[in-house]
Amino acid sequence: MTNIFKSEGKSTEALRSLLNMFPKPFSLGDRVGIKLHWGERGNENFIRPLYAREIVRWLKEGGAKPYIFDTTVLYSGGRRDGTESLKTAAEHGFTEEYLECSVLIGDGLDGRDVMDIPSAGKHFDTVQVAGIIKETDGFVIFSHFKGHMEASFGGSIKNISMGMASRAQKQRMHSDVHPVLIQKRCIRCGICQEVCPVGAAVLPPDDQYPLYDLDKCVGCAQCIALCPQAALKIFWETDISVFQEKIVETAASTWKLIGPKSIVINALIQIVTECDCLEGKHPPLAGDFGFIGGYNPVAVDEESIKMIGPDKFDAAHPGIPWQLQFSYARETGFAK
Repeated sequence: MTNIFKSEGKSTEALRSLLNMFPKPFSLGDRVGIKLHWGERGNENFIRPLYAREIVRWLKEGGAKPYIFDTTVLYSGGRRDGTESLKTAAEHGFTEEYLECSVLIGDGLDGRDVMDIPSAGKHFDTVQVAGIIKETDGFVIFSHFKGHMEASFGGSIKNISMGMASRAQKQRMHSDVHPVLIQKRCIRCGICQEVCPVGAAVLPPDDQYPLYDLDKCVGCAQCIALCPQAALKIFWETDISVFQEKIVETAASTWKLIGPKSIVINALIQIVTECDCLEGKHPPLAGDFGFIGGYNPVAVDEESIKMIGPDKFDAAHPGIPWQLQFSYARETGFAK
């Protein structure tokens, strides 16, 4: 189904209005996972937990048994392992007491609760996803729509692909991304070395510039994102389009498994230039539009882009062929 639902405003009442537009998608007693991003430690733009609580209450009123979850990540910070991620969630207000449901890590506290599923794309034969999927009857994919330094935008597609993938699958998607130094901007502050999760960035003594071991690099782009001088840029080992296709392929494979009993909702509020994976407060990209939902992530993301304006994403992250996400989704049959 390609039905698109919209509700203006940023209140919980606006979100509830959107939720009530969906014909009851879940059955009595269904275990329903709410996939969201509770924000990196120190991030100020994440979507606040009162919206997740509204979804929880709506699901409970329909007889479902909801929980919220996210997965572990590649980069350093407050979500690299499950224990720290739950602490970060609590710091941001995502607690069981407030949300009235469990708060879980989809791939387990150690990141090892994963499973392989088939993929019919050109980049992967299988993709590896969070094991919690096999224990869940349906999903609400609740995404903060905003900019992204590698994909240009982040919404439902990315929340499913990166958001529900194992750390190994995240690495497979990021494998073509590496940093390159612009020496004239570098002040040798050492932040790249500090934030690298695998020790690939090294700041030598004697006033030398940082060195990057690309064999160790996992492509998380944390050093690029957090460099205070913008002295690092992305070097794409292959064509930049490959990353876009890998995101779509991972999401498409996951959606084939979970889609028949799932819905997607994008929050078009607090729309900023960067992902909630980064700490700090980021520049606004657009004003608030409200909430948009439907049954297909591609359709909902595409409509979200149209509402905000494609030019805004091009201006924030020039040179990224984000349109390929939609054309490749159609090629793979993901966009229906």
